[in-house]
Amino acid sequence: MAKTTALRVADLPQNAATPFDLRPDAASMRALADDLGLDGLRKLSFAGEIRAQGSRDWVLTGRLGATVVQPCIVTLEPVTTRIDTEVRRTYLADLPIPEAGEVEMPEDDTVEPLRSTIDPAAVMAEALALALPLYPRKPDADLGEAVFTEAGQEPLRDADLRPFAGLAALRDRARDDD
Repeated sequence: MAKTTALRVADLPQNAATPFDLRPDAASMRALADDLGLDGLRKLSFAGEIRAQGSRDWVLTGRLGATVVQPCIVTLEPVTTRIDTEVRRTYLADLPIPEAGEVEMPEDDTVEPLRSTIDPAAVMAEALALALPLYPRKPDADLGEAVFTEAGQEPLRDADLRPFAGLAALRDRARDDD
């Protein structure tokens, strides 16, 4: 996105919502796709509003939509996924910033400290990264079963490595004997 989308909090109206509607151009989407390790990114949009909450806090709400292309984790073939998700961020003026060292994750992961600006484009990129499938997989992709053994030996198969499968077979035989 060539132009900045950061909005100065001091310039936001206290008694009305500030709408935004981001639809990045092709070059911006290519750059974001590269940053996120995607093979492709299309139809990216993020629309919503920023509204005051109380006298010092702010809430950003919006809807993120995108079509992403990622490599299948099994075959590396392209997998296309449509993402449509609601996004919410609450910016608190009095949110304590933890000291360095060990930090506990807050229960509400949509809360952030209020800074001098709120950037819908940065929220869009973060929300897209969080909404991406972790393990994209083509519906018909199958790893199959690799069998390795020495000549003349019985191969060890995946089913042989399941300890309770043998117990189930014993149980079934015991039932048949009754």
